[in-house]
Amino acid sequence: MASLSTIMDLDDTYSAANNPRAPGSVMPTMRLADVLPAFRPTKLFRRDDIKEGKPQPHILSIDFDDPGELCMTSESDETIQIYNVKDGRFDKSLLSRKYGVKLAKFTHTSSSIIYASTKQNDAIRYLATHDNSFIRYFEGHEAAVTCLAMHPGSDNFISCSLDNTARLWNLNTRNWTGKLHINTPFLSAWDPSGNVFAIGSPHSAIILLYDHRSYERGHFSRFDVLEAVNNRGNPAPIEDVFSNWTKLEFSNDGKHLLLGSKGDGHFLLDAFDGSLKAYLKKPASGQVTRRVAPGESPTEGSNGIESSGEVCFTPDGRFVLSGGRQDLVAWDVMAANIGVAQSSVGKGIAEPTFVLEEKRETAVVAFNPRYNMLATADQELVFWVPDPHA
Repeated sequence: MASLSTIMDLDDTYSAANNPRAPGSVMPTMRLADVLPAFRPTKLFRRDDIKEGKPQPHILSIDFDDPGELCMTSESDETIQIYNVKDGRFDKSLLSRKYGVKLAKFTHTSSSIIYASTKQNDAIRYLATHDNSFIRYFEGHEAAVTCLAMHPGSDNFISCSLDNTARLWNLNTRNWTGKLHINTPFLSAWDPSGNVFAIGSPHSAIILLYDHRSYERGHFSRFDVLEAVNNRGNPAPIEDVFSNWTKLEFSNDGKHLLLGSKGDGHFLLDAFDGSLKAYLKKPASGQVTRRVAPGESPTEGSNGIESSGEVCFTPDGRFVLSGGRQDLVAWDVMAANIGVAQSSVGKGIAEPTFVLEEKRETAVVAFNPRYNMLATADQELVFWVPDPHA
C-alpha cells in the first residue's frame, strides 16, 4: 500500500484558477490528472469498539472540514467518528443515542458540526465536538431530512425533507430563514460562489435553481432532466430519470452539475442551461450499490441503508469518481464534455476513463477539499492516496 506521507496539498497539483481555496501566488507542479490513476487504498479503519460477534455499523456519510485535516463519518450505530487525515489515525467518537445521526457536516469551524436526526423528531442538531454539547436545535421539519448542504463561505445551510419542503437556515438562529414548498425536494447543492443553490426533485425529474439573494421570488432556472436526456438520444433508463437520485453537486469551477444515481449511471449536466453533457454509464457489473436513494423504500437486493452519495467531483472538476459493490471508477469530464469521444456504447453515453481496483463495497465517496486524498466507505472507512511507485 501507499504511504500516507505522500499526501500533498492540492495547491501543488492544479492551477489556482481552478481552485477557489488556493492563493493566487501558487504555481502548479503536478496535475491531479497525472496522479489520480495511481490512487490506492492506503489506510483502513475498522471500529475496534464493536463487541466481538457484532457486525460493523454502516457508514452513512463522509465529510471533511475546510482545512482538509479532519474526516468525519456518521454511522448506523448512532455515532459520529472523527479521524485525523495527516496522521492517518482515529481521533474521537461522539454519541447520539437519543436522537440518532445521519448526514453529518462540518460547519466552517472544525470544532462544530450539524447533522440530521433519525429518531425522536426531525430536528437538525448543531453540536460542539470538543465537549459533545449541543449549541442549538433547528426545528420545523415534519418528516425525515434527506439532505443537508452547507454554504461554501458563510453560516447558512439548506435542508431538504420528506415533508415536501426545503428550508434555509443560519447557524446563529434556531428558526428557519426561508421555506420552499416543492414536490420531493430531496437533494440540494450550492454553486461554488454561494450565490446560487439548486434543489433536485426526483419524482418530477426537475432541478430548480435559485438566487440566494432573492429566492423568495422563485426559481430563476428550471432544468428538466427528462428533456435533457431525450435531447441526447435517451441514453439513460427511465427509472434513473425519475428515481434513484442520490447526490447533487456543482463542480468547483461552476461549469457542471452532477446528478448522482444509484442506478446504471450518473448525469453530467451543464450548470448554465441544464443540457446533458453525458450519461456517465457504470460498468455492467459491480457498480450498483445496495443503498437506498433518499426518500425511497427498500427494494429487492438493497440493504435498506439510505445513500448519501457514492459519487463526487474531484476538487479541480476534471473527474467524476463513483463507487459500487466493487472498484472505484472515474470519468474524465473534459472528454465527456466534447460529446461522445469516450463512448463505444451509444449517443450521449460516456464510459469510465479508468478503474481503481477495490474489493470492498464503496457506498460513500468524498474527496478531500485541500489535500490529495479521498475517502471511501461502506462498513469500513478507507483513505486513498497516490502510490509513488505506481
